[in-house]
Amino acid sequence: MFGAVEERGKDRSSMNKKASARPAAAKARVLLVDDHPLFRGGTKALIDREPDLTCCAEADSVSTAIAAITAFRPQIVLLDLRLRHDDGMEVIRWLNQSPFRETRVLMMSQTNENLCVQRALEVGARGYIVKDEATEELLVAIRAVLAGELYLSRKMSIGLVGELLDGNQPRTSHDMKSLSNRELQVLQLLGRGRSTREVATQLNLSFKTVETHRENIKRKLALPDAAALIAHATNWVLREDRQPGPR
Repeated sequence: MFGAVEERGKDRSSMNKKASARPAAAKARVLLVDDHPLFRGGTKALIDREPDLTCCAEADSVSTAIAAITAFRPQIVLLDLRLRHDDGMEVIRWLNQSPFRETRVLMMSQTNENLCVQRALEVGARGYIVKDEATEELLVAIRAVLAGELYLSRKMSIGLVGELLDGNQPRTSHDMKSLSNRELQVLQLLGRGRSTREVATQLNLSFKTVETHRENIKRKLALPDAAALIAHATNWVLREDRQPGPR
């Protein structure tokens, strides 16, 4: 009897050795692209605590993101919509023409503007999440996008569904959709109270270039003067900020 028990013990020990000899499942490689070091540090720590994820690299601009994708070949890129001097969607456009087209992108942003969400998805993002969502939702979003799903945060879903319930008429007019991504950036900053010079500094543009963008926005939106432009920009930002979110 004891021999049989001992033999079973040997079998169990052998099985345990075989199990321990199996290679651990490879972690999904995540590239974090954001121009705020503190945000990157906290998000990297969150990702690296997960058994199935690892932050393989960090970047803070379009050029460094492209270099990191080429060097580390991440499976997913967490991409800030508004980098300090860059438009994050340029990374997606580059991916679409690169050998790394299978790399998935989850867009992150501080803004919940529906037009920005729509444009990110049209360009090729596989998900969009607002930065003030709970950390648990970020992890859910990462795994959903890695699994091939399209992911929108609850705030985004409520906002877009609200537009459909309003008669399929988006809050942003056809004229707003005619603005370029850079013009939208300028309009958003003006709506948040930035002066033309402050906009130029934040976007790393010349004062004259921002003035040109302002004139183009006025022309496209049929706004008569600078006061009307600022009023429109402020109302647009306030309206988007009031979009319903989780209670």
